[in-house]
Amino acid sequence: MIELGRYQILKVLRRTGFGFYLGEDTGSRHQILLPKRDAPEGLNIDDELEVFVYKDSEDREIATAAKVPVTIGGLAVLRVKEVSSIGAFLDWGLMKDLFLPYKEQTARIAAGDEVLVTLYVDKSSRLCATMKVYDILSSNSPYKKDDAVEGIVYEIIDAFGAFVAVDNKYSALIPVKELYKPLKVGEKISARIINVREDGKLTLSLRAKSYLQMDNDSEIILKLLKEAGGFLPYNDSTNAEIIKTDLHMSKNAFKRAIGKLYKNGAITITDDGIRLLK
Repeated sequence: MIELGRYQILKVLRRTGFGFYLGEDTGSRHQILLPKRDAPEGLNIDDELEVFVYKDSEDREIATAAKVPVTIGGLAVLRVKEVSSIGAFLDWGLMKDLFLPYKEQTARIAAGDEVLVTLYVDKSSRLCATMKVYDILSSNSPYKKDDAVEGIVYEIIDAFGAFVAVDNKYSALIPVKELYKPLKVGEKISARIINVREDGKLTLSLRAKSYLQMDNDSEIILKLLKEAGGFLPYNDSTNAEIIKTDLHMSKNAFKRAIGKLYKNGAITITDDGIRLLK
C-alpha cells in the first residue's frame, strides 16, 4: 500500500512528457506521478526507485526522489516561512510548504523561527506538522548524570518547566526550579544532566556544578557592578525571586558568588547592597 509521508520503493510503470508514473507493480491501478524535475537521470520503465510521497498544492499525490528532513514518526527542526491566522508554513525543501496548524503549535511562533516538529496525516488525508512531540521522543539516550548535552526547547509549561529534545530526539525537562533565565520555544540550549529518571527521561540544568558555576556567577556580578557604577542593591537579605529575575541565578548561587568576591577583596557587603572595591 502506498503511504503518504513515508519513503517506499515503487516501480516505474510508464513515462509521459512531464514525468513518470510509479506504482507497486505492473498491474497497479494506484499510480503516482514523479515529476521530471524530481526524477534521477537515466530512469527507465520497470526500474525500482525509493521515493517520498506527498501531496502538491492541488491535493494530488506526488512522488519525489529528493531527501526530505522529516517523515511520519520522525523529528526535524524546520524554519517557519510564513504565519497566517490558521497556522504556519514550514520550509522542508519541497515545492509545497509544510502546514503547521495553529492547534498543533505549543507556542506563538513567527517567520524565521526554527521549531521541532513531527509529521502526521490529518483527517483530510493531508500531511501536516505538529510541535506536540512529547510522546514520540526517545527515553533511551546514551547519556548519564553530569554529561553536557545540547537540545531544543519544544514546549514550556509553567507548572513543570521547559521541555527539551536533547539531540532533537531524547526526552528531557528543565524543571521550574532550574529556570533561572527566560527561555522560549525553539531556543537551542546547552545544559547539564542532573538526573536520569527510571523511565530514561532526562532532567537538565542550565548551570554547571556549583563549584564551577561560582566562578562564572562572580564574573557576571563583577560585570554588572561595573556597568552600574560600582553598586548593586542586592545582598544576603534580598528576596530570592528578585535575584532570580534580575540576575538569573538562585539566591544560594548569588551568596556563593558574593562570598567569593568578598573574600578576594573585590567587594564590600552593606545593608543596602554590594559595592565594588577595585
